[in-house]
Amino acid sequence: MAGDRIGVGIVGANVRYGWGTRAHLPALAALPEFEVVGVATTRMETATETAEQHGIPHAFDSAQALAEHPDVELVLVCVRVPAHHELTATALRAGKHVFTEWPLGANTTEARELLDLAESAGVRHMVGLQARAAPQFVRMQQLIAEGYVGDVLSATMRQTLPGAGPRRESFAWAVDASKGASTLSIASGHALDALAFCLGEFRSVSGTVATRVRTVDVIDTGDTVEVTSPDTVHVSGETEGGAAVSVAISSVPSHGSGLRFEVHGSEGVLLLTSDGMSQIAALSLSGARSGDGEVAELPIPDDCWWVPRDLVGPGLNVAQLFRRLGESIRNGEPVTPDFAHAVRRHELLDAIQRASDTGERQTIS
Repeated sequence: MAGDRIGVGIVGANVRYGWGTRAHLPALAALPEFEVVGVATTRMETATETAEQHGIPHAFDSAQALAEHPDVELVLVCVRVPAHHELTATALRAGKHVFTEWPLGANTTEARELLDLAESAGVRHMVGLQARAAPQFVRMQQLIAEGYVGDVLSATMRQTLPGAGPRRESFAWAVDASKGASTLSIASGHALDALAFCLGEFRSVSGTVATRVRTVDVIDTGDTVEVTSPDTVHVSGETEGGAAVSVAISSVPSHGSGLRFEVHGSEGVLLLTSDGMSQIAALSLSGARSGDGEVAELPIPDDCWWVPRDLVGPGLNVAQLFRRLGESIRNGEPVTPDFAHAVRRHELLDAIQRASDTGERQTIS
């Protein structure tokens, strides 16, 4: 504990690059209930550099040492996906609350093991499915629940982003499907979670999961490497409420067109768009009801903003989640999206992969 603030230890905040410094540090800096008290990277040099630049009192080259430090109450894991399981387990065994970036594990088995550990530890746990915390998605969910579109009949979601082209050596590891960082696991996981947040969970799915770009060049070395990670995910499904849903998520070599999510109902339409990924980019929400002249941008009321409105960029939606996690730590109540939710989302992606592999529609239990 850091006084009356929640002491946070970050695993993976290298000041030179990465999601920790781009999103998590700005998010936590905007929330007075938290204080970053420690940072761990694989080398003391980079941990110390991050600590000095951000005024963090403790630097570690060991995630275990960070997790065991008495000032650390919450451990934040924001490293490459293959390390999520080990580092999250380390924090849980130390009895600390944990926030782990999505995906929770490199596969569903790892995610289930971490859920079991978290429940045994009796701590609060959250996974970084932050698109559902974006103020525009929160407002869309509210409007649908309030009946703005009437009965939801159908929905379409399309997200196309660059990312399947040449890459630097430091990111070449992700071309291996076994590492758990693909268009299916990351981009589709985030986008489908936001869709389910707004419309409810899927009842059944059909799907196509494909690797269309089979080799990529490594910029630093000039090598060409084989790709096994999928870059194209198409889903046809039905929600528990009966809506017909079509989703297409693709990573392309260049010039992606961003996100477009349309919800059509018996009395109106909602449209959410951005020029980037569902969980990061600035979003715009528009809508129209029967009798309106045209679709127009909708205001986002204050109750959809859980953090200061002047917080922008990658840290916004992460901060929205952190605010809810902080409340949960203080009042002892469960919070969503927790590790149980993460397992459910992993299982949905597994069902989509099975549908693609077998050509058979999958029922979601």
